[in-house]
Amino acid sequence: MSRPHVLVMPAPAQGHIIPLLEFSQCLANHGIRVTFVITDYDHKRVVESLEGKNDLVEQTHLVSIPDGMEPWEDRNDLGKLIEKVLQVMPGKLEELIEEINSREDEKLDCFIADGYMAWSMEVAKKMNVRGALFWPSSAASVALLFHIPKLIDDGIIDSHGTPMSKQMFRIAPNMPEMNAGDCFWTDMGDLTTERILFDLADKDLKAMRAVKFQLCHSTYELEAGAFTVVPELLPIGPLLASNRLGNTAGHFWREDS
Repeated sequence: MSRPHVLVMPAPAQGHIIPLLEFSQCLANHGIRVTFVITDYDHKRVVESLEGKNDLVEQTHLVSIPDGMEPWEDRNDLGKLIEKVLQVMPGKLEELIEEINSREDEKLDCFIADGYMAWSMEVAKKMNVRGALFWPSSAASVALLFHIPKLIDDGIIDSHGTPMSKQMFRIAPNMPEMNAGDCFWTDMGDLTTERILFDLADKDLKAMRAVKFQLCHSTYELEAGAFTVVPELLPIGPLLASNRLGNTAGHFWREDS
């Protein structure tokens, strides 16, 4: 009987790639075959970060797909990157899954995507592959996504995510107070990017509601309040290389000596 095969896809940013790589290593240590898909742009940097880490290289197969941007384009322009990713990556991901599943001994059993790439669950559903989400951020940030409809209804933000009131709000009784300026999409520096990021968050929220399994890189002890807001979240953190006596992989820059 062949080993279970899982496809894992992080969002194209170091803070997302590192925890998803660590999670992939945990899966591999339990005998699961892991294919880790990142963007072409990030592939070279991740491969370089894995130099000398033979255990991870041997157990995790790295593949890449385009993010829709040219090599010379500025990926720090988050709004443009998001738009290109949504235009190009769904089709490329579908092609990758089709290619993998065309090989009888490599058919996928599950697809695990970064929560901020929740749009990919539609691709998994279309390709008849079971999907799950992994949130590399805090449970509080996921709870905030679920709170978006109420923020709009209460007039704290408009339908584009723009703050309309300085009124303080609390997502749950045992969570700290916030105001609309604390929402992660409101601190991008320009209104266009903020609206693009908010639209992505809104799409993620819709996709999340249809996903049965959602993992979060956190613990009940640290964020009990947030987990009561989103009870379907399963805490599996903290995923630290030191917990398995290993080294962290996925850094885009060399560690200081």
